[in-house]
This record gives sequence, structure tokens and C-alpha cells, in this order.
Amino acid sequence: MGGLFLNEGLVVVVRSIISFFTLLIFARFLGKQQISQLTFFDYTLGITIGSIAGSLSTDLNSRAWPYWVGLFSWAILGLIMQKITLKWSYASKYIEDQPTIVIMNGKILEDSLKKTRFRISDILGFLRNKNIFDISQVDFAIIETNGQLSVQKKTQYEPLTAKDMNISKKPTGISTELIYEGKIVEENLVELNITQDWLIDQLNKQEIYDVSNVFFAQLNPSGSLYIDKYEDRIKKILDIGDYKGPY
Repeated sequence: MGGLFLNEGLVVVVRSIISFFTLLIFARFLGKQQISQLTFFDYTLGITIGSIAGSLSTDLNSRAWPYWVGLFSWAILGLIMQKITLKWSYASKYIEDQPTIVIMNGKILEDSLKKTRFRISDILGFLRNKNIFDISQVDFAIIETNGQLSVQKKTQYEPLTAKDMNISKKPTGISTELIYEGKIVEENLVELNITQDWLIDQLNKQEIYDVSNVFFAQLNPSGSLYIDKYEDRIKKILDIGDYKGPY
């Protein structure tokens, strides 16, 4: 009896491993659209493929190959639908629906709410998630195909920008990691055309003489070097009541 349970457990483990990597391959095959724009169709597709993979792992009374066929078929159908919606925009209107305006010129469109089956309380909740607590500040609000709410405020409630104040700002760009958990990221030094000697010199200027003492360091496009050391963490105190402030 014990041997039977062991064999069944081993089969489940093997099937689970195979299912896991199959799902991973199919997810990469279908692309990032599955994650970034989760429409109702994508939601259904994901649940179905996951359900088939779960059954493949644990249903030992059935052979595995029908599940493989099911997984492959659903993945192919998902890919075909993606290709169709990318190539023909009118088809996506019927397959994935289309955005719906629920607030226009500051007025709530009740018919649009009924069509999307959203309540006004749902819209108010979406607005609060965007730090809008007064609906009178909203000019347009659109429910996207993935169920998210896009909002355009009335111009008088928009925050001031540098352009509004005639202030010129340089592009910030993206900072680059130079040290990660005490180790120098060599490829990033090469990409930025800087040397280890330069980096070591910058550390020495801040009285850091061992790279392993640096938890994280990055260089932004303006040339400013950010450094976070291991030793600057708050030390562990046996009795929290004894804490008097940072060392």
C-alpha cells in the first residue's frame, strides 16, 4: 500500500513539473499582452488553461495525452485570437469589446453604466484609487476593455507642470546598477564606459574601502552616485524599549 502511494505521488510530482514548464512555455508563447491587458476573454483563457494543467497534474485515472491536446488547442486558439485582434481592429470590438465612456463633460452617463454593469459606487471607488475624492473634478472617465478606469480631470484641477511654469527640465533617463548585494555589476560598467578604478575611487571618497560593504549602488544619467551600505541598517536591539534613535 505504501509503495502504491509512493508511486502515485511520484507520478503527480512528475506531471506537475511537466505542467508547470508547459504553462511557462505557453505564457511566453502568448506574450505579455495576457498579463498587461487582461480582458474577459484573456481571463477565461487563463482560467481554462490553468484548470487543464491542474487536472493533468492530479487526475491519475486518465491518460495524460488528452490534457496535452487540450492545453495545446487552447493556447493555439488564444494566439489566433490575438493575431485577429491585432490585424483587424473591427474584430477586436466584438471579441474584446471596446472602451465605454461613463462620464462625459463632467456628467455621468447612466445608460453607459447599465451597459457595463457598473454601479456609481464602483466608479467612485475607482476614482478614489486615483486620489480623486470629488467627482466634480472629472471631465471624462472611460472604462477600458480590461475593466480599468481612465480619467481626465478638468483643466482647473490638473496639477501644474514644468511647461506650465515655463521651466526647462533635462531628461532624467534611467539609473544604472553598479553594485548589487556587495558585487560589482561588470556588464553595466562596460555599458557606461567607466572603470572599476573610478568606482572604487568614488567609494573611497565616502570612506568605503571594501565593495562587499555596499548593499546597493546606482548611477543616474546626471552623474550622481547613490550608495546604500550594509552597515547603515538599524542595528538589532534586544529590547525595543531601549531604542533611543539611529546610531
